[in-house]
Amino acid sequence: MHTRESQMQAFGRLLDVMDELRAKCPWDKEQTNESLRPLTIEETYELSEALLEKDSAEISKELGDILLHIVFYAKIGSENNEFDIQDVCDKLIQKLVYRHPHIFGEVEVADAREVEQNWEKLKLKEKDGNKSVLAGVPEALPSMIKAFRMQDKARGVGFDWDHREQVLDKVQEEFNELMAEIDVMDTDKMESEFGDLLFSLINAARLYQINPDNALERTNHKFRTRFNYLEAKTIQQGRSLRKMSLEEMDVIWNEAKMLE
Repeated sequence: MHTRESQMQAFGRLLDVMDELRAKCPWDKEQTNESLRPLTIEETYELSEALLEKDSAEISKELGDILLHIVFYAKIGSENNEFDIQDVCDKLIQKLVYRHPHIFGEVEVADAREVEQNWEKLKLKEKDGNKSVLAGVPEALPSMIKAFRMQDKARGVGFDWDHREQVLDKVQEEFNELMAEIDVMDTDKMESEFGDLLFSLINAARLYQINPDNALERTNHKFRTRFNYLEAKTIQQGRSLRKMSLEEMDVIWNEAKMLE
């Protein structure tokens, strides 16, 4: 690993390169916060994919792309006399020190759960901080991640099941309510109850330390791999999926499962 000195030198060179690009490159000179935003979202998803694949080389590359965007936004901020990269770092350091009084102060904690609870309490006390526990969860988050984060935020202030097994009863309750609406085919209530069921399943995942987004992505990957095998196999046999029965497709699908 590199020394702290060489790491700081590399960061300094990055800032120098950003300055030069912003001054001389036609594309970089045209960029704004608004034009960069969708690219930042794309880069974040690319990092997420690399993390799921556990590809360290790709993670390093994608982190660099994210860092580029951070430096870019800070450069634009400095040009507008609003803030620069030091302000970004200083505010982050201030936040980390303030929210870790068990490290930088005299507070004692028993475990990670207590650290989380203190974190949420301190956020509510901060000047210009979040005015409610859930205010820090962006509305623009994908629904599954948003549900998980809201549940986790509520947990941080003690709003949670006493015993995690209780959530399984809630899952069953929500499933039964969905089935009742399916029986009468009330589409509006079916959608509502389906959402409640998903929310309770995400809650169960959280309590059993399963990341629901990662879990679903693993299943997506399995489905894609198996379906691609099914498709390739039928083409190899000179057949068409549209003309095959489900039973015939299941035979090849099970072959794909056996190969995993």
